[in-house]
Amino acid sequence: MQLFDWREVAVKESDDIRTALSVLDRASLQIVLVVADDQTLVGTLTDGDVRRALLRGETLHSPVSLAMNKQPVAGLNTDSETAWRKILLEKALRHLPILDANRKIVGLYYGKQALQKCQNPVVLMLGGMGMRLRPLTETVPKPMLKVGDRPILETIVSHIAEQGFTEFYFCINYLGEQIRAYFGNGERWGIRIHYIEENERLGTAGALSLIEDQPRHPFIVMNGDLLTKVDLRSLLNFHEEHENLATACVREYSQQVPYGVVELEGAAVSQIVEKPVYRYFVNAGIYALSPEALKKVPNNTFYDMPTLIDELLADQENVGGFPITEYWMDIGQMPDFEQAQADYDVHFTKR
Repeated sequence: MQLFDWREVAVKESDDIRTALSVLDRASLQIVLVVADDQTLVGTLTDGDVRRALLRGETLHSPVSLAMNKQPVAGLNTDSETAWRKILLEKALRHLPILDANRKIVGLYYGKQALQKCQNPVVLMLGGMGMRLRPLTETVPKPMLKVGDRPILETIVSHIAEQGFTEFYFCINYLGEQIRAYFGNGERWGIRIHYIEENERLGTAGALSLIEDQPRHPFIVMNGDLLTKVDLRSLLNFHEEHENLATACVREYSQQVPYGVVELEGAAVSQIVEKPVYRYFVNAGIYALSPEALKKVPNNTFYDMPTLIDELLADQENVGGFPITEYWMDIGQMPDFEQAQADYDVHFTKR
């Protein structure tokens, strides 16, 4: 039995959430340990903790102390591995910090379990023409452009398959035969691919109406030009926990006004805010949908996901927002494509 070196996943309470997320991504253990200067454990942080903090109004610049779990479950170094495994099982945990009698951390224990296959389908929207990436997309569909040493779509598929998803729908249109020729039936990635051919462009949701065997479980819809390490199982858990009909992944976006903003009450100045920073959540192009939501999608007609969301909201259905804390890049324009090339080795090359 060997414990993971806790120093690899340690941060301080005063570190900001963005720093903790970089540790989460680098170590790929899905947990960060919040440790005091005397090496005592004061908390833990997971991507779920970060999401809840963002929804409460914290930002990526907020200190870790405002997002962490201040009462983490831990094991003692005097206990056996069997005792540690029992705690993981009873508490449904993946990781267990191990402490000595003085509450100083000595290591991190994690039980590796075989990943169960996921019965929820994944629908990838791949029919766009990629006009903003011309001339690169004149003869190659955008999802087949290479980032690193392989097509964008292969990186997407590999990451999702590693999470246990096996049932994929590829909605293709522009130069779609290249995608079909490369991926075939998906056997090489341990998945099964169904192809939905759009005779004309149907937007980011219209092709859902062409799926012959409608899903019986909540499913994922994702744009095919996104490089991301989002945990789709966590998205589905969030979706079901909140009893949503639709859940949209959102990404924090901050914008600083380069001037002093003058706030008025009538003709009177109430205050001047110098170079304020405004925070928004933007649509990340990834969704979880329940099968019932498909009743809104018109048959074989151009229809976008934001329209579906708007109609569900108009009907007062539950629609949730799931903050993405993992790496995410929308490859829509040339600067994005160039940035993705620079990011690829950092986030998608296994070491």
